[in-house]
Amino acid sequence: MDTYSTLTIPNLDDLLRASAVHHHKICPRQVLGVRIGLLAGRLLEIPLPQTEKHLLAIAETDGCFVDGLSAATGCYVGRRTLRIEDYGKTAATFVDSLTEQAIRIAPQDNIRELAWEYVSSARNKWEAQLIGYQHAPDELLFHWQRVELTIPVKQIIGQAGKRVTCEICGEEIINQREVVREGTVMCKFCAGKSYYHFVEHMAALQAAKGSSG
Repeated sequence: MDTYSTLTIPNLDDLLRASAVHHHKICPRQVLGVRIGLLAGRLLEIPLPQTEKHLLAIAETDGCFVDGLSAATGCYVGRRTLRIEDYGKTAATFVDSLTEQAIRIAPQDNIRELAWEYVSSARNKWEAQLIGYQHAPDELLFHWQRVELTIPVKQIIGQAGKRVTCEICGEEIINQREVVREGTVMCKFCAGKSYYHFVEHMAALQAAKGSSG
């Protein structure tokens, strides 16, 4: 008998309450996050919620879905076991960091209609999804597939404690996120891979306007 099957599966209601800590109430996407997280643990045979950094989750959206996923798996940004690749999809890939097995789980296309089959008395579609997603079986609610990462998992995780200094801007870089180009160590900003750019200081702009007037 495998290790996973001998353990007590976390209670869905308890996990949903944990997921709702940072929200006013439980919502359908939190339910999906919890259910997807639990399914990942079963498919990869990893006991959840994890207490060690065995499982890496890569979520394809942010928000309440991720809170549900974290409650079920124990994967958190602060523990460096959760990454966000924002594709705007309620889906996630889970990686066993020891074996490097990876599996992507996403909802079936018809889950909104499916939800009504499990709570026909719902007052509205939101309530139908909230309750229906808790009761529909995994094989009807989700589809999953083994995947291979385009970047090795060890590179994604990086090595905590490693520090270098960007030779261009002088700022410190941690977790092996530097870029080395022609022997020069750079941060991603200086290497041209930035998500932001600097804006001139407001005072300088005002001074420039004054001198031109």
